Amino acid sequence: MSERASTTKERILDAAEGLMLGKSFHSVGLNEILTAVQVPKGSFYHYFKSKEQFGVELLKHYVDGATDYKRKMLLSPVPEPDPLQRLLTYQEGIIAKSHESEGRCPCLVIKLSAEVGDFSEPMREVLAEGSRQWISLLQQLIRAGIGYGSISPGIDPSAGATLIQDLWTGAMQRAATTRESAPLRDAQTFIRAYFAH
Repeated sequence: MSERASTTKERILDAAEGLMLGKSFHSVGLNEILTAVQVPKGSFYHYFKSKEQFGVELLKHYVDGATDYKRKMLLSPVPEPDPLQRLLTYQEGIIAKSHESEGRCPCLVIKLSAEVGDFSEPMREVLAEGSRQWISLLQQLIRAGIGYGSISPGIDPSAGATLIQDLWTGAMQRAATTRESAPLRDAQTFIRAYFAH
């Protein structure tokens, strides 16, 4: 694939991501996406055979980018050597985004999970794989935090990572429902108290 083609495909995916964060998968039409990136309908069908296949590609694109960002924020000891503090700083960024967007969900995975999980098995599989990857990053962070001495050595990395993922996901959903960032702040307070050594 040429660099130009790759750029056009990514422009389509990036535009759709922003539109769907504001609306939903089903409420965003093809024309709206194409208008946003100013490309003809033929360009869409050059890259995507159907809206479902587009949804799979969109979620993969989002999960890959989010995973790279989480890996950088959670696992890099520079500039913050304390793994627990890295997690809390990462969460502060999400809390700030939630506050700026008046509680609207800043995560496409959480936003679309309930909507697409029941009608598209391929899209559900992408969402499930993203969740597994994010839990794996949290397991690594917990192990590093135990080694560093900031996370309690009694924490099981697998159970702890799943707890963080599920608690944070639920808090993001409630924040989107209440249009407040308070659920995220409450979840962060619990995580700090539960995991700290």
